[in-house]
Amino acid sequence: MDSVSGIGVLDKAVAILDALEAGPLSLPELVDATGMPRATVHRLAAALEAHGFVGRTQDGRFQLGARLTQPGLPTIARPALEDLRDATGESVQLYVRRGSQRLCIEALESPHGLRTIVPVGALLPLDVGSAGKVLREDATALKRGWAESVEERQRGVASVSAPVYDDGRLLAAVSVSGPVERTTRAPGRRYTKAVVNAASAIEAALAT
Repeated sequence: MDSVSGIGVLDKAVAILDALEAGPLSLPELVDATGMPRATVHRLAAALEAHGFVGRTQDGRFQLGARLTQPGLPTIARPALEDLRDATGESVQLYVRRGSQRLCIEALESPHGLRTIVPVGALLPLDVGSAGKVLREDATALKRGWAESVEERQRGVASVSAPVYDDGRLLAAVSVSGPVERTTRAPGRRYTKAVVNAASAIEAALAT
């Protein structure tokens, strides 16, 4: 393909995004739409997915990612996160998937002196923690609509998370976390209703 900007790899990445504006595409469809080699399309699409510019549908097709479709997600979610923090008294976070990790895009701290602190911009693993279970679409978490973890990522910390969907697509995970001495070792019993309600409130805000 001819270069528009003089930076070939950038032009190719934008061509992929342009093709996805029409809707989700499988890899062969994306190859046909862009006219680029399969290996190039797959490599660039995967890189764009890692940065949140491309996402996946439940059947594995490529689509525009949350960075492009929901650039204001932290702002939209903040009222629900504030309500969740106030209802539980614990720290709350909002995560999105970034490739094989999860990115904290919003966080509100508990008023307690002993609290969980996850800074906005923190990249955490998907293989531990309740938000990781939600974002990697763990079968048990998806079936019951929430996930919990106790001392999986950090000693002395427990959390509960719920999925946030946008038009049927998994968009984010909303979480509440705190020290085990307050959350107990069965945090789901204490916080599931509040976390699920917060996820539903964010979904309702996205739909307006």
